Amino acid sequence: MKRRNFLNICAAGLVVLPVSSWALEMSRMDMSGMAMRAMKKVRYKIAVIDLMILKRQKISALPLAGEIGADGLEVDMGGLGDGPTFDNKLADPAVRQQYLDKAKELNLEICSLAMTGFYAQSFAKRDGAEKMVGDCIETMRQMGIKTAFLPLGIQGDLVKNPELRPAIVERLKTVGKMAEKAGVIIGIETALDAKGEVELLKEIGSKNIQIYFNFSNPLKAGRDLCEELRILGKNRICQIHCTDEDGVWLQNNTRLDMKKVKATLDKMGWKGWLVIERSRDASKPRDVKGNFSANTVFMKTVFQS
Repeated sequence: MKRRNFLNICAAGLVVLPVSSWALEMSRMDMSGMAMRAMKKVRYKIAVIDLMILKRQKISALPLAGEIGADGLEVDMGGLGDGPTFDNKLADPAVRQQYLDKAKELNLEICSLAMTGFYAQSFAKRDGAEKMVGDCIETMRQMGIKTAFLPLGIQGDLVKNPELRPAIVERLKTVGKMAEKAGVIIGIETALDAKGEVELLKEIGSKNIQIYFNFSNPLKAGRDLCEELRILGKNRICQIHCTDEDGVWLQNNTRLDMKKVKATLDKMGWKGWLVIERSRDASKPRDVKGNFSANTVFMKTVFQS
């Protein structure tokens, strides 16, 4: 049957076509693609962290992130004990592909990898620290992830331990060259204020080393969060941990004016991922879905409405 005749018959209501499972699947795929394209246009995206939703390096973190309502997931590189590098399941090509396939299926993005092992270990002193970051960069390259989180941690606190600065700067210069070659960004978290971080970044001298900002740090130190954001500027902030210490949900946090934060980021021209880390209700700290769903809904109401 010619296409024109077929269309005429359909329009006249003379033919009823069965909908095959193939057609339904194609429809779902098309809607999935539309959702992904629409999401890419959103200025602010909301993510959660597999470690904080108690799913560290577990692929089940992805469907849970979807149930929570997040747009994406920050995936941890695994523990960092006495071994030569992270306990990274993503080093296995089969596991990497499972993550990528599941994320695509659920219309989720893996927004970043996190090297939280350096919270407790010294980036300045640990032998092979550059290799460990290099392993993270290689995983980023293989998965198409553009941002990684590197906390300088307790032992890398440059306020309490300023003598570590030369070693940290030297190592970050090396990491910066590695990141530049791979075309990725390493976002560091420090104990410095914004002016101190600007100076640190200048000393490091790499556009591929940026600040992974955490709302909690200036709040705990009594600094003006929005002023800190303005001092850093949009080009020095790669991603944001958009939460405070545990105790109350974000919507109930009286020292964090999220609408003012959004207005500040809007005026700066910043856009990117806002990653929910903590802000759990103290009365139910292990209610993962309840805590993170409430914070995700609130963040989307403020930043995506």
